[in-house]
Amino acid sequence: MKDAAQWLAALRELDFERPVRIMNVCGGHERSISLAGLRTAIPENIELIPGPGCPVCICPEEDAYEAIQIALNEDVILVAFGDMLRVPVNVPKRESRTLEQAKAAGADIRPIASPTEAVRIANTDPGRTVVFFAAGFETTTAPTAAMLAEGAPANLLVLLSGRLTWPAVAMLLESEAPGFDALIAPGHVSTVMGPEEWQFVIDQHHLPAAVAGFRPDTLLAAMYSVLEQLKTGRRKLDNCYPEVVRPGGNRLARQQLEEVMEVYDANWRGVGIIPKSGFRLREEYAAHDARRVFRSYADESRKRVGEMPPGCDCARVVLGKIYPNQCRLYGLGCTPRKPIGPCMVSDEGACRIWWSSGYRENKFVA
Repeated sequence: MKDAAQWLAALRELDFERPVRIMNVCGGHERSISLAGLRTAIPENIELIPGPGCPVCICPEEDAYEAIQIALNEDVILVAFGDMLRVPVNVPKRESRTLEQAKAAGADIRPIASPTEAVRIANTDPGRTVVFFAAGFETTTAPTAAMLAEGAPANLLVLLSGRLTWPAVAMLLESEAPGFDALIAPGHVSTVMGPEEWQFVIDQHHLPAAVAGFRPDTLLAAMYSVLEQLKTGRRKLDNCYPEVVRPGGNRLARQQLEEVMEVYDANWRGVGIIPKSGFRLREEYAAHDARRVFRSYADESRKRVGEMPPGCDCARVVLGKIYPNQCRLYGLGCTPRKPIGPCMVSDEGACRIWWSSGYRENKFVA
């Protein structure tokens, strides 16, 4: 096995002359790339584009709004992954814009790191209803499915906002200007769903693709693979994370997802409806579905495309149309201390990753 330095040397020896844009589809990949300084180490004609790899960033505004309203208006304990507590919604300043602000206003809201914590809280206080606001991609949605499949406490409800990653890439590739020449596919999603989910990139769009992990060596191996494929013209789905990613993925996790949830055409914040990109609970699990148990707090007017805060270009960052520091608010009105858009909130958001990695100059061009 080559180490990072050897893969970097091999990549340079390819002597790839024309500009190439490689998209990664994982917030963890973007964090590793930025913190390791890989953009400055690879040849200048190779661009690494952060893509739709942040579930917090694309969680529909109406879902976050509904979570806030349930927490404020119902006698519940609302739990959510920590990043979700700071995601802003568009409401007047006098109202709670985040779950964090709703907590300050008196709602019982608690951050958790896994569904097992939601179960523990529900079992500890069986007289209270616990609502788990479950936003995430396949990697975190699968444990939520397992929690329900294996028998969740009766007082535990789920407000589900789960999304699949591959449909967003398919949408980009089916557009007139995809904006990238090769794909680095997400390792953890492939661990659950199997690397085969990404075969369509090769079969339908004739672009090279490679699954990568999170160390610099596996990321550089994936970059080398897709560049070599471009140079030779031979396309394949390369698994550069074989110690974790196996053919077929995690069969039990996939079985539990299929048992508990169904796929539907879902909204992505700032993007709109993407076909077959969302998870929702099946009828058999209606007793645990917060949307069926409580009256609806959904506001249909919030579902319009582009529902980011005013001036925020987060949606274009998510889709790889611009770099984070090309957003007009980056580092000016929007910083990790005072985030305006969700891409600056989450540890998987490209804007926060770039800021934490030292990219502080705003390069917005009107």
